[in-house]
Amino acid sequence: MLLCGLCGRALSPEAAAAGNRCRHPWPANLDLRLCCPLCGATGGRPRCEERRRHTDTAELGSPAARRPPSPEGLPECPFCGEAAGRELEAHLWARHGHVLGDLGPGNGEQLYECPMCSLTCTNIQILEEHVDLHLEENSFLEGGNMRDLELAQQLQTEEDKWQKSEEEKQEREEFKKLQRQYGLDNSGGYKQQFLKNMEREVDRGRMQPFDYHKRKADMMESLAFGIDDGKTKTSGIIEALCKYYQNENKDVRRVWLSARVDHFHSSLGDRGWGCGYRNFQMLLSSLLQNSLYNDCLRDTTAIPSIPKIQSMIEDAWREGFDPHGASHFNNRLHGSKAWIGACEIYSLLTSLRIKCQIIDFHKPTGPTGTHPRLFEWVLHYYSADNGSGAKVVCTSKPPIYLQHEGHSRTVVGIEEKKNKTLCLLLFDPGCPSQEMQKLLEQNSDTSLKLLRKYLGSLKEKQYQIVAVDGVLALEEKAARCHASQVLTSEKIP
Repeated sequence: MLLCGLCGRALSPEAAAAGNRCRHPWPANLDLRLCCPLCGATGGRPRCEERRRHTDTAELGSPAARRPPSPEGLPECPFCGEAAGRELEAHLWARHGHVLGDLGPGNGEQLYECPMCSLTCTNIQILEEHVDLHLEENSFLEGGNMRDLELAQQLQTEEDKWQKSEEEKQEREEFKKLQRQYGLDNSGGYKQQFLKNMEREVDRGRMQPFDYHKRKADMMESLAFGIDDGKTKTSGIIEALCKYYQNENKDVRRVWLSARVDHFHSSLGDRGWGCGYRNFQMLLSSLLQNSLYNDCLRDTTAIPSIPKIQSMIEDAWREGFDPHGASHFNNRLHGSKAWIGACEIYSLLTSLRIKCQIIDFHKPTGPTGTHPRLFEWVLHYYSADNGSGAKVVCTSKPPIYLQHEGHSRTVVGIEEKKNKTLCLLLFDPGCPSQEMQKLLEQNSDTSLKLLRKYLGSLKEKQYQIVAVDGVLALEEKAARCHASQVLTSEKIP
């Protein structure tokens, strides 16, 4: 007969064969990971070897495992070794109740509460295995959480890299778009565009091959001499306007006109980007007819072609004018389709010793985004030295270069209506010669719509004008060149 080593109770053969044992209570608050419930030995892990040895010898009840009997043949107390015989259970509760817990003899089966989840177990080994599962699960979760964190960081890093790559790609595309828009994409200049557009006209049947070769030869000759071919020029408009206003008595009170100026419109070679160059040609056509500027323009006896104007601006940069603007174009205009504006016109005129100034109307000064101060400035420019009471005043003032975002035009006069409102007269390079030639007819009231711009017609956010007013001495030219360099050094740290 097999006896329990703790209580001395007999075990049935079925219980002994099934590995069962008498169930003995353990303290509910016992930390299984720290000490053995029989001897108090610490192991640090849930299944310390000391506790396993004690539970194996004390509870299994097998002949090889249970505690050997005392010399008197009576069972010994597993805690103090004292022979207790059949009174072992009473001895355990009397002497070692603090170890066995609150459950007294005869209270039924001992229950073991998991210290981690409060699950109740009926077997100490089951509890140990259950606690082991908790610890393994915690270890797995900690490792899983770490892996999840690393994975999340890796995904975020990849997302950031992708986002940065997309932003850089978009920036490159926007920059290339701006380069194409402003002619800085190295796609060729006036000559290349002229030939390409003529080939397209031939392919569409709008131009005969003979005309193609003739115009190509004329264009090559014009570029070789640096002189505009004059095919887009219209002359005599100011004279026609003077006669028209003298006979017109409807709603115009007074009108001031600039000195004689020719109109130039864009051609196949500069369509879409050449307005700044064409407006310079208009301004220069007026200066060439004014003896005051003969000395300044002695090397410029004819209207230069667009590639020649580009070279002239580059020469002004090399003299030291507008270093900041030059760097914007990488110091190169010739052979490109780069747009120019008021600063380039100012630098070119100043390099020729032509006195001029830039006036910036940087914000609207009237209701609904209008610029009444711009109109007032133009009126003062033309009327300041012309105080006569004549209805039509043909002044000696050169035309005004007018720039705004994306386009430029030339101011050739201003009207004052009988109701005191003002109306600018503009030459637009985008208007073809066929339309401008209609102004040469005396009955040109309808054609004047091409020139007239009222206050509500000019509502860009910002305007710049370049106005010519005399000749510079060599010392004044050098001073302005130095001033532009100082201004550039102040802008760029």
